[in-house]
Amino acid sequence: MEVLNGIDRILKEDFGLKGKSLGLVTNHSGLTRELRSSIDIIHEKFNLKALYAPEHGVRGEIEAGDNIDTYTDKRTGLPVYSLYSSKGNTDQKNQRPASSMLAGIDMLLIDIQNIGCRFYTYESTMFNCMEECARAGITFIVLDRINPINGVDIDGNISSAKYRSFIGIGPVTNRHGMTMGELAQYYNKECDINCDLKVIEVKNWKRDYYSDKIGFQWVNPSPNIPGIDTALLYPGTCLFEGTTLSEGRGTTRPFEQIGAPHLDADELAAAMNGQNLPGVIFRPAHFLPSFSKHQGVSCHGVQLHIIDRSVYKPVLTAVKLLKEIITISGDKFAYREGNKPTDRRSIDLLAGTDLLRIEGPESYLELCKKDTVIFKEKRQQYLLY
Repeated sequence: MEVLNGIDRILKEDFGLKGKSLGLVTNHSGLTRELRSSIDIIHEKFNLKALYAPEHGVRGEIEAGDNIDTYTDKRTGLPVYSLYSSKGNTDQKNQRPASSMLAGIDMLLIDIQNIGCRFYTYESTMFNCMEECARAGITFIVLDRINPINGVDIDGNISSAKYRSFIGIGPVTNRHGMTMGELAQYYNKECDINCDLKVIEVKNWKRDYYSDKIGFQWVNPSPNIPGIDTALLYPGTCLFEGTTLSEGRGTTRPFEQIGAPHLDADELAAAMNGQNLPGVIFRPAHFLPSFSKHQGVSCHGVQLHIIDRSVYKPVLTAVKLLKEIITISGDKFAYREGNKPTDRRSIDLLAGTDLLRIEGPESYLELCKKDTVIFKEKRQQYLLY
């Protein structure tokens, strides 16, 4: 049977949306199976009054971390309110709808393709919108979507309250195996948001499905996630954003290759392949970032190639790679500093703990083992499929 996301079901049912003034949080990934924009469909069928832009904008034209200002959507003429206007994307200033943006709105909908990872800021945008809807007495509706990298596998640690931020807003593991609708239910109760929440569920999806095995076309949910393998690697390799190493931004393979000018690619690849990590092989890689870290400087390292999804562990793999690079780099390795001495470091925000930086990779992996067991049990009551 054909798998249908929430927006696909809206085509045939109104789910109580008729006659209501609607707001929509979405972007270019809000699409039907036939790749029609959710914006256009809801605008045509219902009383859509305003759009709300997460990171990358509603049409996906804005690079990661870039400011978004309020503007008018050319196709619909609707106002687009920015939910990503703070340059420092780890704090949450200006990353939630102000009360004036919600004036006259009865229901706020969200339709965004998530990739099942705590770092991904769309989850944080949803969290903030839920809080503001609770304050304003507005119903929050999730047009649910499949988790493209399946809803079974969990990996990583549960972020601690001290290190929660816009790149890790809730107490979930790096890879959480949940849909946006399930996350919304989890956050609503576990984080005491208590908004009036409704989820328009996905139909015919099974938790072990990957998006490319059920006929879904891959549309980059953000500029640096160009394919499903990138999405599978991301819960681990995104940790390298907290180091001075390049995580492949500014190349055609972001988050798939890791390197730096000082590394020996052949040495690193041989060392990593010698560890026989499950479901992955490492290829010596040389690349020249066109932007971001080491812009215009040759980097040497590895590209990660997933050869068996069923056993691949993104966090284990990335942390073992990090450990090896620390060992062979000596004093050439460094975690990124904050802009101010009082700033929390990005590696701690990404990891959701300072354990990785202070006690080291093996201690962090022990925490991950414990937390995956805890989180698997904790999330169970919120699963819809």
